[in-house]
Amino acid sequence: MHTALEAIVNRVAQGFGASNAGLLRRDSSQFDKGDVAFIIIAAAMSFFMVPGLAFLYAGLARRKSAMSLIWVVSCSNAVVIAQWLLFGYSLAFSSTANNGFVGDLGNMGLRNVLGDPSPGSTFLPELLYSFYQMEFACVTVGILVGAIAERGRVLPMMAVTLFWTTLVYCPLAYWAWGKNGWAFKWGVLDFAGGGPVEIGSGVGGLVYAWVLGRRREKELINFRPYNVSMVVLGTFMLWFGWIGFNGGCAFGANLRAIMAIWNTMIAAAFGGMAWCLFDYRIGHKFSMVSFCSGTIAGLVLATSASGYVSPWAAMIMGVVAGILCNVATKLKFYLGVDDALDLTALHGVGGVIGLLFNGFFATKSVISLDGVNTSVIGGLVDSNWRQLYIQGAYVAATTGYTFVVTALIVKGIDMIPGLQLRASEESETLGTDDMEIGEFANDFIEVRRHFNDYTQPAEKSSAKRLSHKPSESITVHVTASERKRPNAELYIPHSQIKLHDGFTTSQPPCCDVLHNAITLAKNGHQSCTSGSDSVEESYEQDMLPVNEKAKFDVEEERR
Repeated sequence: MHTALEAIVNRVAQGFGASNAGLLRRDSSQFDKGDVAFIIIAAAMSFFMVPGLAFLYAGLARRKSAMSLIWVVSCSNAVVIAQWLLFGYSLAFSSTANNGFVGDLGNMGLRNVLGDPSPGSTFLPELLYSFYQMEFACVTVGILVGAIAERGRVLPMMAVTLFWTTLVYCPLAYWAWGKNGWAFKWGVLDFAGGGPVEIGSGVGGLVYAWVLGRRREKELINFRPYNVSMVVLGTFMLWFGWIGFNGGCAFGANLRAIMAIWNTMIAAAFGGMAWCLFDYRIGHKFSMVSFCSGTIAGLVLATSASGYVSPWAAMIMGVVAGILCNVATKLKFYLGVDDALDLTALHGVGGVIGLLFNGFFATKSVISLDGVNTSVIGGLVDSNWRQLYIQGAYVAATTGYTFVVTALIVKGIDMIPGLQLRASEESETLGTDDMEIGEFANDFIEVRRHFNDYTQPAEKSSAKRLSHKPSESITVHVTASERKRPNAELYIPHSQIKLHDGFTTSQPPCCDVLHNAITLAKNGHQSCTSGSDSVEESYEQDMLPVNEKAKFDVEEERR
């Protein structure tokens, strides 16, 4: 019995490439330890981009949906890791397939992916190469899932993640980087994923937002970010990770990697300044969110071109990214698609511009710095005009394929009972954090500044009411699971404790009052007025009733 069980375990292990013979087949001393260490560090830095995306999205969204975006980015990362282990890497990089479109299952479960030289570089073991490329898939899907912002259900998004990575990302990666991919053989210049990563996530996000439909507001409103500090934190985490993301694509500690890192930094810096100055002409103020947006736009363009162009071209690339991607944010209004986080403008448009940029400014002098690609010719600066239409055809093929297949996947999953993509009206009104996650980015008690005047209710015997501007108030959150009625957010502006549906009480905002108010809210009390008939009227600007929250969110309307 024991022998039979051991034989079964060994058979399964061999199927997943874990046989002793595979481990001993090649001596790891054939690989340069410096190159191996460099790619390990680059892969770890690339992984740092995933939490960076989570913080960025949470900061850009509204308060009531911040945690759901952190959750969906985190869990989609886990789904991609499982998919990549089982069959994703094989579909994207197997060397035995020769159809030019997608790989086979020869490396399923990382079978035969051990000490052999990788298909991307003979200087790296394939086991390390597969891990590094897995981070690219994780980052791509992390960008894509931002399309559900504020109105999408998280569970169907996990199903979309699995199918999208398999049917869209893996073929795109095989086209550009697989040694038998049609784009690779054709001579397309795509350094770190302008097609698979940027166009894939940007166009895929556009399709997902289109299928979801617009938020329930009557018009597309540019809401202020919930937390600019989180936006800044996420942006600099992305910037740090992007150094490894782009630099590692030289597949070794060489001069080309250093050039790619330099170009990444230059494009990000000039992109941030260009976007910020472009917005300054409107409000005559320097916006931190504008700088962060421009920085990401520059990083997106650098994804395609950082290993092909000279530093002077990277400067131009950053300025072009900051201006054109800024203008592209208006596309969603013309298309009628509620792209809440501007995935299309930043990643889709940025990826297209970066790839076309290579057709003009890619140069052999930079490409050959790795000591391997010495025969590759650049773009127009090297008198290679043919590269222009190669890049253009690749952009068209990548965009068209991503749009069509993503639409089929998303529409198909949306028709499955229980996997409808759109959240309910109640969930959207109260926030997906409360209805789907049960946790909040800032939980339970929050002290916040008021910028709107409100009118203090006067005594019944008085004909006038006093008006003043309070300095702060307290918000108490009571989750839907803590009471029968789902709308459970208490606002306590100074001496008034108020529930959205009309609950008010006039007492000092001390701990006992907070406790009593929460108790009343949990028990589902409809109202507890202070004796003034004008309480609701006095808060008509400061507090909107429940049926109006589908149109406005009080937190974002306080400006």
